[in-house]
Amino acid sequence: MKHEEKHISSYSSLAIVLAVLLLLTAFSVWITGFHFGAFTVAVALIIASVKVATVLINFMHLKFENLFLKLLVTGVFVMFTLVIILTFVDYYFR
Repeated sequence: MKHEEKHISSYSSLAIVLAVLLLLTAFSVWITGFHFGAFTVAVALIIASVKVATVLINFMHLKFENLFLKLLVTGVFVMFTLVIILTFVDYYFR
């Protein structure tokens, strides 16, 4: 087993992540004032996906992991996206 490295994030990087998450939350609240029709849920899911990716990369230290784990997480997001797209297509053609 190889030596485990500790990854300690600085306060400034955590503050930047906090600011990004707060801005995305404010943006998602602001965007609810607009009517996008059938794309309202899609816009909300895109904003939520960006927030999830930010949390995964920074708080779960995914940026320090090896390529295999990054590919696995990316695969999960791709599968989730495909399921959501298929759901919207099925709903649209009913």
